[in-house]
Amino acid sequence: MATKFSDITKVPELRRRILFTLGVLALYRVGVFITVPGVNRAAMSQIVGGAGGGFLGLVNLFTGGAIELMSIFALGIMPYISASIILQLMTVVVPAIERLKKEGQQGQKKITQYTRYGTVLLGVIQGFGISLYLENLNDTNPELGLLLEPGWGFRLLTCLTLTAGTVFVMWLGEQITERGIGNGISLIITGSIIASFPTTIIQTYSQFETGAISTFTIIAILVIALVVTGFITFMETAQRRIPLQYAKRMVGRRIYGGQTHHLPLKVNMAGVIPPIFAVSIMMFPTTIASYFQDHAIGQWIQTVLVPGDWRYNLLYSAMIIFFCFFYTAVQVNPVDIADNLKKSGAFVPGIRPGKKTAEYIDDVLSRLTMAGSVYLAAVCVMPFFLQDQLGVNFHFGGISLVIAVSVSLDTVTQIENHLITRHYDEFGSGRQRTTPNGQTGGGGGGIKGRDRTDT
Repeated sequence: MATKFSDITKVPELRRRILFTLGVLALYRVGVFITVPGVNRAAMSQIVGGAGGGFLGLVNLFTGGAIELMSIFALGIMPYISASIILQLMTVVVPAIERLKKEGQQGQKKITQYTRYGTVLLGVIQGFGISLYLENLNDTNPELGLLLEPGWGFRLLTCLTLTAGTVFVMWLGEQITERGIGNGISLIITGSIIASFPTTIIQTYSQFETGAISTFTIIAILVIALVVTGFITFMETAQRRIPLQYAKRMVGRRIYGGQTHHLPLKVNMAGVIPPIFAVSIMMFPTTIASYFQDHAIGQWIQTVLVPGDWRYNLLYSAMIIFFCFFYTAVQVNPVDIADNLKKSGAFVPGIRPGKKTAEYIDDVLSRLTMAGSVYLAAVCVMPFFLQDQLGVNFHFGGISLVIAVSVSLDTVTQIENHLITRHYDEFGSGRQRTTPNGQTGGGGGGIKGRDRTDT
């Protein structure tokens, strides 16, 4: 592994992609420190810091401290993710969008365009909700002087600024995906989470120095961190390999097939999408409730949808499990897999090709998805129990650790794929080599450059 990654600097294209990705992430982090006009950053930081590990703390984690600073990137990438969820749900229920999805690249461009429109719409709604929320905080804590000039001017300016910030972050993510390495949206979220780790570590150490948490608690946190990280890594790389047998067939005087391969199915096919979807959906009701601060229903929603409340944990877990099954069903079609296997002459030993194979793959996939969804739900609600039992005021583990580990593994895999592709290109590029008799000749792509006798 170390030898492979030492070759990164030797591949110009890969080096450019990595540097471009790091540059875009650095640009995003700079934007996090630009505060929305008319907001007192120090007062906002004091309010969010006093919220501890509540809902504001969770949102602040996903935005890399943008909420605490009331940055122009305070909405982060969540409106884009919410719009993606809506479009994927509509793919299942709206035939026109389903047809677009099947049209290939052109259809996907159209869906991406609709997602961008949805991002702007949701950004406007959530931006306006945040402006009302800030005005309510300003009225509740007048001594802090949170806002300079509240009113419709502030609301419109805040809504415009936050929406523009979200659109810019969306564009940055798309640029990373196209010109960088890895999935841009996931890397931005991961970068935000990692950026908040030093602060949480410092806060934990401060609590230890003041005696708020004991030495035993620190040791327990470290042990849990190692165990959970290893468990997440194991689950994210775990596979169920369905054996495949290729039928023998004769072409001319040659016999092809007869080999044994396998069909890999991951335990967590949906990756980090379900918990991100769940958090995005959970944020939306609280945004709407901010419009009705004085109404009993709005106050009840903001009371119930607080991380750590048993109703929030139950709803959060149920949504993660639902999105695991939903996203897996959207991305993996057992009928298509069975048809492709049948066309290529492959079959599962002991299972009849066609419909029976599709049913078998669907059954295996359902069991794997159930295990993966329970694992995700358990890991994501774990920090809330740690906060209650150990008094840890940050979201250790949970969705933050799942995202960090999963995205890191995916990015490393993509880097490895670039290195492997580079080695194949060199192998087939016709580079000169010296033959045993001392002559120099072209590689000719390996076998193609050699004389061979058919038998």
